[in-house]
Amino acid sequence: MKKYEYDILHPNYSEILKLVVHNSNVLDLGCGDGTLLKQLIDEKKVNGIGIEINQDNVIKSIHKGLSVIQGNIDEGLADFSDFAMDYVILNQTLQSTQKPDYVIQEMLRVGKKVILGFPNFAYWRIRTYLFFNGKMPKSNVLPYEWYDTPNIHLLTVRDFFDFCDVRNITIEQSILMRRGKVIKSKFKRVFADIFAEDVIFVIHK
Repeated sequence: MKKYEYDILHPNYSEILKLVVHNSNVLDLGCGDGTLLKQLIDEKKVNGIGIEINQDNVIKSIHKGLSVIQGNIDEGLADFSDFAMDYVILNQTLQSTQKPDYVIQEMLRVGKKVILGFPNFAYWRIRTYLFFNGKMPKSNVLPYEWYDTPNIHLLTVRDFFDFCDVRNITIEQSILMRRGKVIKSKFKRVFADIFAEDVIFVIHK
């Protein structure tokens, strides 16, 4: 393994890898420096392509031998036909998009399955920090100051369930995580909202 291949592994990468079938077609939106996409290609032998808005990250991805397009996912996925991909992935980026509802709509159009990973802003540590400190919380998952955070559309587990209910989107699977580990919960909305720090959803139309 070359030094740059898996330089920063987000704790949920291993769970996303488990969800993706070998030799499938994958579109990774907001792919960053290509770390997740590279891992999917190496370990799951996927036919993968990424879209990333940041030029420096595009260059890093290309240096890893990846096929990455520089583009803004808020403008849609017009270059991709309906159900062209087995999976469309958006990990840790939904909350920083300008038009998250449109982005999800486009993902569902292009992908047979959609994998979404995002931080849960109702996690109990966030609630507690805000209550006792009166300041916007910071953590390993949310390391930013209030004035420079890319997170502009904050959402919770319950918000996302409601979003899917209203739009008749099928939730095939939900994975709740805390401190990089999957947690078991029978409660999909209220208690998941409290105890999950990070979540992954698999959805489809």
